[in-house]
Amino acid sequence: MLYLSEMLHKPVIDAHDKTIGSVSDLAITTGEMFPRVTAVAFKGPDKTPFLLPWTTFVKGFDGDAIRLTAPRDELRFSYLPPSELLLARDLLHKQIVDTQGKKVVHVSDLKLSDSAHSLRLLGAEVGILGRLRRLSPTLERTAKKITHFIGRPLQEAIIAWNYMDLVERNLSELKLSISHKRLNEIHPADVADILETLEPEQRSRVFKHLDKEAAADTLSELEDEMQADVIEDIEEGHASDLLAEMAPDDAADIIKDLDHNKAERLLRLMGVEDSDMIRSLLGYHDETAGGLMTPEFIAVLETGTVDDAINAIRAEDEDRESLLYLYLVDESGRLTGLVSLRNLLRKQGSTPLADIATRDLITVTPEIDQETVADAVSKYNLLAIPVVDDKGVLLGVVTVDDAMEVMQDRER
Repeated sequence: MLYLSEMLHKPVIDAHDKTIGSVSDLAITTGEMFPRVTAVAFKGPDKTPFLLPWTTFVKGFDGDAIRLTAPRDELRFSYLPPSELLLARDLLHKQIVDTQGKKVVHVSDLKLSDSAHSLRLLGAEVGILGRLRRLSPTLERTAKKITHFIGRPLQEAIIAWNYMDLVERNLSELKLSISHKRLNEIHPADVADILETLEPEQRSRVFKHLDKEAAADTLSELEDEMQADVIEDIEEGHASDLLAEMAPDDAADIIKDLDHNKAERLLRLMGVEDSDMIRSLLGYHDETAGGLMTPEFIAVLETGTVDDAINAIRAEDEDRESLLYLYLVDESGRLTGLVSLRNLLRKQGSTPLADIATRDLITVTPEIDQETVADAVSKYNLLAIPVVDDKGVLLGVVTVDDAMEVMQDRER
């Protein structure tokens, strides 16, 4: 089995081992239960697009490249018939809705079956694994190892193609349809970017059908202005529950955009711990490390062992977003080192954490500009960067996904 994301941008190599371009898409015919790939689209060195018949000229995909059966000068290119689709152009990133418009998920990737005779589309990946895979295969593998180790493995979320139908032939607004019953078991954490394309009335209707956990996950991914609008339209008790369910940094961002009286009412409806954690972030400016960080992190005393660390991890909520590093602190809460979870998995339970800790740390203070923080995450290839006060006390962490959002906003 393989995924479209694993094939895109890979080289296309002819029978003389010459690279003639890179994969930009795959074409399928839609008249079959599991559609057959009919052609590979690629761009040549000068970015000229080509479409090459699969069965005629493609030998196969070996994981590193698509290899052809003929040299460049013997290839014969084709055109896309009206009955065929391009996977990346027409299906990837599109929405899957139930037949009544009650739930929506997002096509993160497309799963393919590679046999000796043909390459076929099996279905759409609509879960977090597809998103991680597109960002980085290494990030996907790391997430799988970590979640498997702590007993909460990430599962593939595939909707088989034979359960879906094309609702519209206007490919600029292509939607896929699946029964509401089929979608009941699919976690809707990837709904946010779809909701942003819907009209407010339709968005509200979809949002109301999400359970609390899924709604909170979705809310945290929406654009800031839309988050506040959604909260304004929800009954205050429900809104407070959703904010408490969210990561504190995401909840604080929404609270800042609300009317002061409304914000205070929602905070008072929360539990003390959730409210205090969110309030601790409200004093930081939006464009700083303090405004970007989450106060949810896992810290253990530097005198502990690997077993102590593993027990601390297992005691945490399963949706803890900053479960990337384990931080070592002294009795006063000052940061003294960190241990990557990958390194933790390789050691015996009795191993002192001090023996495997990284001491040369990259840290930031809460007043540092968020773009500087994002640049540090990128420069040093970090999954998270700790935020400390002037005494070295660990206040929170800025995770790589939040840093990436800052960089993306800067590029817009």
